[in-house]
Amino acid sequence: MKLLLHADIPKLGYFGDVVEVSTGYARNYLLPHRLAVEPTEANVRAIEEERAQKAQKRQLERSRLMKTSESVQDAEVTITALANDTGHLFGSVSESDIAKTLCQAGYEVQTKHVQMNEHIRMLGIHEIKLRFAEDIMATVSVHVVRPEDEAHESGAEPDTEKSDDIEQSE
Repeated sequence: MKLLLHADIPKLGYFGDVVEVSTGYARNYLLPHRLAVEPTEANVRAIEEERAQKAQKRQLERSRLMKTSESVQDAEVTITALANDTGHLFGSVSESDIAKTLCQAGYEVQTKHVQMNEHIRMLGIHEIKLRFAEDIMATVSVHVVRPEDEAHESGAEPDTEKSDDIEQSE
């Protein structure tokens, strides 16, 4: 059955496209949700201008995603997490944790862009893939460290002066 799309539908088509779909998919999903209509001459003419505007918006969004992908490519971020002596985390680092850390570092990354097979459960350096669109991807390095390890790396000395002062006053 041929239908005229009234919305962008992933892996099917964009607004204004005439697509061929199965009758069941059309009757049970696309037509009741008002995502498509029959492609009559009047319907096609009515959406031509809006179709051009949506195509321009898609192009702008795509160029924005390309710039974001290029800027975040090979970025490195550090996430602190509590872990036992063998390096297993007391929990895990998820997609939302990585997206939040990248946003704090100044990158426009959403949780839906982070692609992971499973959550990170060990300390160390992990390569994470970001997928902004079907063909726009980037890779970032995520360093998962203990909070005390991060303090040592930044050059901060452990707070031992307070314990020395207490011992001297006794």
